[in-house]
Amino acid sequence: MREHGTGRTNLKWAALAVAGALALTACGGDADKEPSAPQGATASPGVQLPKLDGEKLQVAAVWTGPEQENFTKVLKEFEKRTGATVTFVPAQDPIVTFLGTKIAGGAPPDVALLPQVGALVSAVQNKWAQPVGPEAQAQLDKNYSAGWKSLGAVGGTQYGVYYKAANKSLIWYNAKAFEAAGVKPPTTWKELIAAADTLSASGTPAVSVAGADGWTLTDWFENIYLSQAGPEKYDRLAKHEIKWTDASVAQALTTLAELFGRKDFLAGGTSGALATEFPKSVTQTFTGGDRPAAAMVFEGDFVAVNIGQTEAKVGEDALVFPFPAVGAKAPVVSGGDVAVALKPSKGAQALLTFLASADAAQIQAREGGFVSPNKAVDPAAYPNDIQRNIAKALIAAGDDFRFDMSDQAPAAFGGTPGAGEWKALQDFLANPSDVAGTQAKLEADAAKAYGN
Repeated sequence: MREHGTGRTNLKWAALAVAGALALTACGGDADKEPSAPQGATASPGVQLPKLDGEKLQVAAVWTGPEQENFTKVLKEFEKRTGATVTFVPAQDPIVTFLGTKIAGGAPPDVALLPQVGALVSAVQNKWAQPVGPEAQAQLDKNYSAGWKSLGAVGGTQYGVYYKAANKSLIWYNAKAFEAAGVKPPTTWKELIAAADTLSASGTPAVSVAGADGWTLTDWFENIYLSQAGPEKYDRLAKHEIKWTDASVAQALTTLAELFGRKDFLAGGTSGALATEFPKSVTQTFTGGDRPAAAMVFEGDFVAVNIGQTEAKVGEDALVFPFPAVGAKAPVVSGGDVAVALKPSKGAQALLTFLASADAAQIQAREGGFVSPNKAVDPAAYPNDIQRNIAKALIAAGDDFRFDMSDQAPAAFGGTPGAGEWKALQDFLANPSDVAGTQAKLEADAAKAYGN
């Protein structure tokens, strides 16, 4: 889904301040040092919205479960302020295909939240998307860094509002399991493998891998590749300017195989990992007392939403450390969801304006498992130190990050269940010794999707 003439991956790379920001959380700490507003409370309105009495809107996103429930609270506030009625429409991956079906049937949603930059590019190329109006643009100019605005633009025209961001370079761990095994949070890949060995020997498998969801496997690869191969090669591979048969890809897969190739490291072994979907990969890491199904789970800040479905407390039972350095620097991979209007309606533009404001983001921030790239969001809105520090580090980074590589790819390669990169890496998880075969499959699928 991503044509790369838009120049969106040429953002500078830096290690952010995540390691420092998370240092205290790796050792525990008070989860509520700063006061935050009561759950469900909203600050006095900071953005003016039009009256939309009687207007009905549909909003589509791939969110489910608690994430959908938390976003619905944002939509309820929009309804309260405008008089509109908003319906959430659950979408399926790939969302471009889902939207195409809706549009072909003459019933597109008014606004969609797209989980890939490439999906936005496709929506513009298909002439589905509407440019943002002046009110939404004013909120973007006031609240967003140039990098996040650029990610929502195509061909120099602003189409999207990045409502939600993600730091996808985090490993969450069960504090009791680490303590029982005498393991400390690692800072390098070598230390991670050593810790995994110790944990598994103690009777608790090291890692819960969500192999049933191919997108999590692309995140594993991207973090290793960015740290090991460096930002320049990362950008080139993201654009398919170098082939997936390149030696740098072989090196990254070989490194990943050090983890995936040890069945005793994986919760449920290889077959268990391949059958585990993302929500379960989190919940099984934080249930079972000091003998959980696994001691660690890798993924972004949004993991906190799923931890909330267990009895574990973020900041006490569930702690986090930055993805370890494989090469010279620890990786920082970011993702996000961009809101785009699919109808030229007053209501759609009003919702984009609201989503670009701090008012909307602060509602969902209070619920946890959410980070906003909006600079105007009050850090006190986040419910605990872990979320607060992740958010502060994201804002402090400005434009210094790399966006998720698979989210920059054409949908057929980087965003389709059972196909392309998702399927190739699932096959690799099943057989981590087949590095060359995995590379050949990745390159064949990439060449077809990118057309080069």
